[in-house]
Amino acid sequence: MFETPPFWMWILGFLLVLGPLVTVHELGHYLVARWFGVKADAFSIGFGKELFGWTDRRGTRWRVSALPLGGYVQFKGDMNPASIPDADSIAHASADERDGSFHFAALWKRALIVFAGPATNLLVTLAIFASFNLAYGQVVASSAIGSFAPVSAAREAGLREGDQIVAINGQRMAQFEDISQSVIMYPGKVVDITFDRGGQVTTRPVKLATSIETDRFGNKSTVGRLGIYAAAPKVEPVGPLKAVQLSVDQSVGLVKMMVTGIGQIVTGDRSVRELGGPIKIAKYSGEQLSLGPQAFVWFAAMISINLAFINLLPIPALDGGHLAFYAAEAVRRKPVGPRSQEWAYRTGVALVLALMLFVTINDLASLPLFKG
Repeated sequence: MFETPPFWMWILGFLLVLGPLVTVHELGHYLVARWFGVKADAFSIGFGKELFGWTDRRGTRWRVSALPLGGYVQFKGDMNPASIPDADSIAHASADERDGSFHFAALWKRALIVFAGPATNLLVTLAIFASFNLAYGQVVASSAIGSFAPVSAAREAGLREGDQIVAINGQRMAQFEDISQSVIMYPGKVVDITFDRGGQVTTRPVKLATSIETDRFGNKSTVGRLGIYAAAPKVEPVGPLKAVQLSVDQSVGLVKMMVTGIGQIVTGDRSVRELGGPIKIAKYSGEQLSLGPQAFVWFAAMISINLAFINLLPIPALDGGHLAFYAAEAVRRKPVGPRSQEWAYRTGVALVLALMLFVTINDLASLPLFKG
């Protein structure tokens, strides 16, 4: 029987995850812009109708809005919250209107302001991972095979207990954890396993098992498995520098998995049903909240790095789309025409909205109420 947290815990978990993460993301934009003298007209947590807010002495309207699916900072010179430049205003801007306008700031300043949002989410993830590493230490296990699972792709391929796995597809395996990260995203695929047996190094193809695993809440995931266990893993304490280094490695590993997963969805190796939207985030947030603060904070770190990754995609209206335009401006030595930018941003907004609609329908279809 699967555990199902109450619906109110979904809502609470969702707000406790997205609220702070969106706030720090937008604060990243806002604080760097303020540092560079760019004025902000509005700072909003959520979209749509304002629920409540106030105006500070700099003229910035701070608001909490009705739709808690993100947020924005609208700078001086922006046509709307998506930071689409107002072409007419830019073309006929007076000296006073140019002062403090985002679109008249130096290129490098605009790029840093835009990058500051995702960078802040990355820093949040690194800080959480480093804190966990410092508090709980590092699990250390060699890449030697300690034992086999009842069903083991590695054993069927002829590997034995005590074999030291040196590399997978040419990539060096320093720790047992490296093995899991190298196979988990490739169910059913054939990988080349290089192993050391008594000083003799051999490379052998192994077809990974496809494992459909179900957690205590009934969530299913399809992963690749070799079917091996480590020999005598142990936990070692780490210092602050090592904790930070490990957090960087963990974050890089997650980004690689996200890139691999998206590539597999595009090529058809994974189902689009694995894409999740706000309803699935709320569901997982409630589930992790029910497990206690440690699980919930770790989950928040995962969502934070996902927010950073998604926002850096080169889609107009997202931070990555803005950065792509600035890269083009740096190469051309002049900005892309305001009209072209406006249409590109409108297309980007439409694409993002379409994707949001798709993943929301996907989320609804995955709920027990709508199955069948």
